[in-house]
Amino acid sequence: MNYPLHQAEITETPILRFAGHNFEPLPSGGLYWHSQQTLLVADLHFEKMASFARRGQMLPPYDTGMTLARLEADLRRTGARRLISLGDSFHRADASSLLGNADRMRLDAITDMVECLWLSGNHDPAPHAIGGQCLPELTVSGLTLTHEPKRGASGLVAGHLHPAAHLHMEGRTARRPCFVHDNRLLILPAYGASTGSLNILSPAFVGLFHWPALEVTMLGKERTYPVSPKRLVRG
Repeated sequence: MNYPLHQAEITETPILRFAGHNFEPLPSGGLYWHSQQTLLVADLHFEKMASFARRGQMLPPYDTGMTLARLEADLRRTGARRLISLGDSFHRADASSLLGNADRMRLDAITDMVECLWLSGNHDPAPHAIGGQCLPELTVSGLTLTHEPKRGASGLVAGHLHPAAHLHMEGRTARRPCFVHDNRLLILPAYGASTGSLNILSPAFVGLFHWPALEVTMLGKERTYPVSPKRLVRG
């Protein structure tokens, strides 16, 4: 796999193949499962900035609106009939109560429009008071959807670690969120507007993947790109 330097070099819709299923990786960090008409997202972290503000940090509380706009655009683009969030949908267990009226109305419109399944995360382990169904994890068509990755997994799709790839090629470097899998474990990048990222070469990822089978798909501004693990660097 080679990293294209120019978007014009690739025009076809990118496909991420995992455990016998085909997905479309979106530049937003969402993953569209065509056969299930399902949009998968991870780590929305709604109301993260509002949670910080309550602790006295002066931060602009616009992250939820930005994440909702991203979600609305992906649902329109894909025509998904179901949304599955792989945990940490809210930054705190009580963060759904911090939603402003405008953001709450937008979120309610999404839950009215499509089936919404919210999986438990370490930031939001308990059910929250928004539309849809809250579950600890979910099995769909032989794949287990959950929040935290597990060593020795098979057919597991998770989030939690906010993966990013740091790439070096021809004297240039790029660091972007990414999808990463070894055909047994697939980890989605964080979807929320205020979330950070963690290099997949960092200690948190050690032992999770079978490195010879590793596949990495980096997010770009308008599309996603497969990159060779051989070009990854730390940092």
